[in-house]
Amino acid sequence: MKYDVIVIGSGLGGLICARQLAQSGRSVLVLEHQRQPGGCLQSYRRGNLEFDTGLHYVGGLAEGQPLHDVFEEIGLLKLPWQRLDANGFDQITIGRQTYPLAEGFENFADTLASFFPQQHNALKQFVGLLRNLPSFEESSHVNAYDYLTSLFHDPLLVNVISAAAMKMELRRESLPLFNFVHGLSSYVQSSWRLKGSGNLIVNSLVNDIKAAGGEICCGAEVRRLEEQGGKIVAARCPNGRMFEGSLFISDVHPQLTFSWLKDSNLLKGIFRRRINTLENTFGMFTVSLVLKPGELPYFNHNKYVYRKANVWTFSEDVGGVGGVMVSARVPEDGTEFVRQIDLLTPMPWEMCHHWEKTTVRTSRSTVRTSRSTVRTSRSTIGRRGEIYELQKERMADDCIRLAERVIPGLSKMVEKRYTSTPLTWRDYTLSPCGSAFGVRKDSRAPLLTMLSPKTPIPNLFLTGQSLVLHGLEGVTRTAFNTLSAAVGISEK
Repeated sequence: MKYDVIVIGSGLGGLICARQLAQSGRSVLVLEHQRQPGGCLQSYRRGNLEFDTGLHYVGGLAEGQPLHDVFEEIGLLKLPWQRLDANGFDQITIGRQTYPLAEGFENFADTLASFFPQQHNALKQFVGLLRNLPSFEESSHVNAYDYLTSLFHDPLLVNVISAAAMKMELRRESLPLFNFVHGLSSYVQSSWRLKGSGNLIVNSLVNDIKAAGGEICCGAEVRRLEEQGGKIVAARCPNGRMFEGSLFISDVHPQLTFSWLKDSNLLKGIFRRRINTLENTFGMFTVSLVLKPGELPYFNHNKYVYRKANVWTFSEDVGGVGGVMVSARVPEDGTEFVRQIDLLTPMPWEMCHHWEKTTVRTSRSTVRTSRSTVRTSRSTIGRRGEIYELQKERMADDCIRLAERVIPGLSKMVEKRYTSTPLTWRDYTLSPCGSAFGVRKDSRAPLLTMLSPKTPIPNLFLTGQSLVLHGLEGVTRTAFNTLSAAVGISEK
């Protein structure tokens, strides 16, 4: 069978594209290399509990805010969302002092001004920027750190405003102001958690795709895109299966996507070099904790904890974990106590380099990255060894100790803990170096590091977090940009 559209990868961007195209009457096939769809949104189960991988909270879901109408259009607004505390949806602790980030532009500025009264006018100017977000042309070439340090004369305030941006990669020399303010604005408008796992989003989109006649094929790892007559005609898997289509959308990292085109006449050398030399953002180390029942009351905000006022450079420290995000799962057992907490901190690929030729084994098959990026052998598959496990345990201990600055006695509340590293992300999402946010955007070269959905091949399009913006809002907007470029479908 030849499909109208083949979507490769079932992350949020791929599923949104597939849903909209299937509902428009096109025949749609989604190919996913893993055994379940969802990408970074998928959850995994340990015992009777589900744990999230990439989803922790989202901004701008209230009426009139950035994601309200589009989430309503794609059926996600009906999910059980819980709004976080208006007077401090994020609590920033630097050293021993805690600063709340409040909901609402004026409230955000006024609350921080109570700690930094001399900076009130600058804070008002900043929230004016968050309210009226600058365009790509205006702000993609502006360095975020330079902007903040020129606006705010108190370095501590710069750190406080930036501290919740652990959900992006803070790099003083390169992060564009465009990405920084777009990554913050919607959360200031309103912040929300799901009452449940990220699989609620995945299942909603998958069910809509199937209801519209679309198909999802898991365990289908694309290794080659067949090109004929100046366009893609089929996606080929290593077991010989071939899927024919008229239009192709890749929700997989661009470097891997273009590696599937072995002998393309349309991909020039200069284009391949540009894609292959793109740098990627850091990966994340995650500690998922199961707490003993009745130990810790639920807190309806996120906690960001830093040992020192070095938010823009803490991940470069070599003296242990310097910063951690603490996110609580909304209780689902009818009590007021937390059972699950995630601790997240950046983890440079250099800490994983020794094990980069290893991969993980699922219960039935081995999950590998592209042949072009990693080669494995039977002897390296499976557990990565004692040193790797010890490194994870040390980092987990460091994360818990830092989190205890705001949750005293946390270590004694833990019943079980599970850890993941950028190696885990790489093996399950095929993101090079386990990158958490895709391609690194650079204010010094925005047109080179921010990618268009269009490619040199007329029927191949890209979507996902590596293009311009990441996060749920960024990927959702990008998906509709992809749909508009490919077939003229846009947000209502």
